[in-house]
Amino acid sequence: MSNHDIFGLAAFTPLVLVKQMARHIQPKVMAKLEYMNPACSNYYRVASALITDAEERQQIHPGMTLVDWTFGNSGIALAMAGVRRGYKLLLAAPDKISREKQEVLRALGAELVITPSDALPEEPRSCMNVAESLVKSVSNAFFTGMYNNPVSIQVHSDATGSEIFRQTDGKVTHVFVSMVSGAMASGLGRYLKEKNPKISIIGVESQGSVYANLLNDAKPANPVFTELEEIGSMQQSSLWDPTVIDDVIQVSDYDAFNCGRELLRAEAVFAGGASGAVMSAALQAGEEYGQDDCVVAVMNDFGGYYLSKMYNDEWMRKRGFYRKAKSALEQITAEDILQLKVRRDLIFAYPENTLAEVFEMMKQNDVSQLPIVSYNAPIGSISENKILSILIENDEAMNSKVVGFMEQPFSVCKPEATISELSDKLQQSASGVLISLSDGKLQLLTKSDLIDALTHK
Repeated sequence: MSNHDIFGLAAFTPLVLVKQMARHIQPKVMAKLEYMNPACSNYYRVASALITDAEERQQIHPGMTLVDWTFGNSGIALAMAGVRRGYKLLLAAPDKISREKQEVLRALGAELVITPSDALPEEPRSCMNVAESLVKSVSNAFFTGMYNNPVSIQVHSDATGSEIFRQTDGKVTHVFVSMVSGAMASGLGRYLKEKNPKISIIGVESQGSVYANLLNDAKPANPVFTELEEIGSMQQSSLWDPTVIDDVIQVSDYDAFNCGRELLRAEAVFAGGASGAVMSAALQAGEEYGQDDCVVAVMNDFGGYYLSKMYNDEWMRKRGFYRKAKSALEQITAEDILQLKVRRDLIFAYPENTLAEVFEMMKQNDVSQLPIVSYNAPIGSISENKILSILIENDEAMNSKVVGFMEQPFSVCKPEATISELSDKLQQSASGVLISLSDGKLQLLTKSDLIDALTHK
């Protein structure tokens, strides 16, 4: 069926499983690709609804100039929704917004007034105050106030929140969402809390933003310059609703940009820095969640708008953000190798077992070495070669306890240990490496397991 209005499309943005980046944690992690719509951001639905609302209130009509301030994405959505309805656009934006967003705005016919990024909210030169000054100086103009318009909350409640609930079959337990005005977090939070009060809504912001301190009744943080766009605020918005927000996490530029870059390489999710911050927070917090939890990370900005910034190696290096991408080998982890094996309970010996009992265990299970475990902790090991050397010297030793003949215990690694780390451990202990799983159980990896993983990669 054809569509006659590009802003009439039912967005229903995809919800995709995060596999590689979340493999070391227990909960299911889903990325809500909110940037996959005609405006490439979470403002797609808001811009059209805001203009429609203002028209119905007879506040605006075609031919007028819509004025606002923007980090770029809200302006692009407003321009797309406005120009096709006959409105002009005049926008104030901080000078840190990417070249790509500036070029898209100008291509849409919007007029841009660039303001200094280091200007504080109360200063006349801040983009907020410049926008409010512009609307007074331009005839037939209307200030849309996208970041403080309550229509935003209703849109994210009716659309974003309900989509997340439906797409997870109501199983969502945690939602991570970027904070600028708080409209998206407050809107989807209201809807989801009504459906299930146990669902946690976690706001994510840049360092130096105000919401984490506001939530904890602390004094506002000192302003900190950040290269991140589409996330964070230096002043409280009227749309901030702490009653539906359980926590606010701050993420550094370094972690946000590098997580965003890894999202593209590992998951084919082409998102921006704000989305990288949200995913970074979700993955870190997810280390404390259980296997029955379902985490949704809202990806609100499009990576194509940051080719000159976070996806540019030279730009990243100049600002000290660059982190070398993991090689194909470094991306193979102990967890990946274990998935190639037929999983079975670890065969191990207790200190009080005799050599005869241990040797019989080896024969029955077709293994050549065993870890020796006491109170679920590896304290030593024993191999066929060791048993043979013992018997050559003393053929009556088979009835002796193995604790008296133990060799060095196997090294213990976490499931996220890379194949390079495992190889180094195996050089130190040729027999094997124990992997400590989240449920407290142990699994053994040998050199042959690593070779098998490399031939299957």
